[in-house]
Amino acid sequence: MEQPNMSYINSLSGGDKAFEEKLIAIFKMEFPEEKKIYLCNMENKNFEMASQNVHKLKHKISILGLEKSYRIAANFEKQLLQGDASLVKEFETILSIIDTYLKKL
Repeated sequence: MEQPNMSYINSLSGGDKAFEEKLIAIFKMEFPEEKKIYLCNMENKNFEMASQNVHKLKHKISILGLEKSYRIAANFEKQLLQGDASLVKEFETILSIIDTYLKKL
């Protein structure tokens, strides 16, 4: 599975380390809560709300350079709106990888 990276963030920042640190701090603050809300919605089988959660999370996935994972998230978002949670394991694996990565930063 692909790994998160700082390539896109580095290109956005133009070398501005303060900007990079601010963005990562926002990710570290928002990601755990967004993941928690997503997991709660999945547990309650509220797939429409979970789809909205995936929509928010997929932008973080993209910013962390996870191109294949972004496509999985986009498909999962659509599938959830149809009541299909078949990509749940793949998506939650992506979330775990991001969680681990952010804790190391």
